[in-house]
Amino acid sequence: MDEPAFQLSRRELLMTGAASATLGTLTPVEAQKVPPADAPSVARVSLQVNGKRHELEVDTRTTLLDALREHLHLTGTKKGCDQGQCGACTVIVDGRRINSCLTLAVMHQGAVVTTIEGLGTPQQPHRMQAAFVKHDGYQCGYCTPGQICSAVAVLDEIKAGVPSHVSADLTAQPQLSAAELRERMSGNICRCGAYSNILDAIVEVAGRPA
Repeated sequence: MDEPAFQLSRRELLMTGAASATLGTLTPVEAQKVPPADAPSVARVSLQVNGKRHELEVDTRTTLLDALREHLHLTGTKKGCDQGQCGACTVIVDGRRINSCLTLAVMHQGAVVTTIEGLGTPQQPHRMQAAFVKHDGYQCGYCTPGQICSAVAVLDEIKAGVPSHVSADLTAQPQLSAAELRERMSGNICRCGAYSNILDAIVEVAGRPA
């Protein structure tokens, strides 16, 4: 009589071998002493998002980005690189733009947060949103929420006299130039290459030539 065939994939073989090796290093007494994984630390945080107060209970490791997307279901803010390199997750916190993937929600107790949903609606878009549509600054659209939030904050920074790395005089009022806008928007990556259109949209909202 033929014996039944026994097949084991390479992955299963490696996993079985690794598990056996690990178990073999522990005595029965030591195996019983392995502590269980600690429960996550949870904290309450209060955020005013787009004009509405929210009381959240989150894992202390939760980023502001994940709190907005997973807890408040504000999915307009995008998770791109999740490393602060692309700018897709840019939101405005207490008047300043930040990469929400690089900061923890619990670090912003009581903060005022504005996401793309809080700038305007399809019926009443923000001027910057309307300008992006007019100048085709959105293209595929994935980076657009971060681009728009960043652009709105950029004009506020210039108005407030905040210098950039290309400002010739750090004590003078920054000029609304193409160089200034490009430098200030350089943290927001558009893989579609709509940079010139984005610049046109920002210039239109600013009301002055670059």
